[in-house]
Amino acid sequence: MATSIDTGRSNQKRRTRAAIVEAASDLIAAGGEVSMPAIARAAMVSEPTAYRYFPDLPSLISEALAGAWPPPAEALAPVADSTDPAERVAFACEFLLRGILRREGAVRAMIAATITRPGAAAERPGIRFGLIDHALAPVEETLAATDPDAFAQLKRDLAVAVSAEALFTLTDLCGLAPDAAVASAVRTATTLTEAAVRTIARG
Repeated sequence: MATSIDTGRSNQKRRTRAAIVEAASDLIAAGGEVSMPAIARAAMVSEPTAYRYFPDLPSLISEALAGAWPPPAEALAPVADSTDPAERVAFACEFLLRGILRREGAVRAMIAATITRPGAAAERPGIRFGLIDHALAPVEETLAATDPDAFAQLKRDLAVAVSAEALFTLTDLCGLAPDAAVASAVRTATTLTEAAVRTIARG
């Protein structure tokens, strides 16, 4: 039988966990650097306390981001009536990259953590894959039937181009401003899609 002390401890644990998640969400929304020490300070707990609730930064970021991204159909609603895969992919690419820029600190932290600990990669949201699948949905049945291998390769190509890694390569290494980097990535994704569709259609 639970005692009032046990209940009080459970409630305190829930409040502490909620405070840590809320602090992480606020830091993510601010777009700045996201780290476990910064989150702990914002939640007014010690860093070891934060780690007792979340074993690593990716798991905390994942929980803080839960529900932050709309489902693919909702995200691509403005191009819902379009059957042009290039147009749909272009929109999906821009949608993703603009969202990444708004959450840049969290995305960079997640990438850094999963590079040093590849086993944590499963904790990354993988938003791009749902967007790519939905963008190509109107032509999947025909293109996949014509050349399933080529269609699968197109999805893999887009997973590289429609990504935070591509965006940060363009900003950090190529020196592009964020808007120019997004435009460049959209052009690449569009070109890949148009070329693949033409090739598959020729059979």
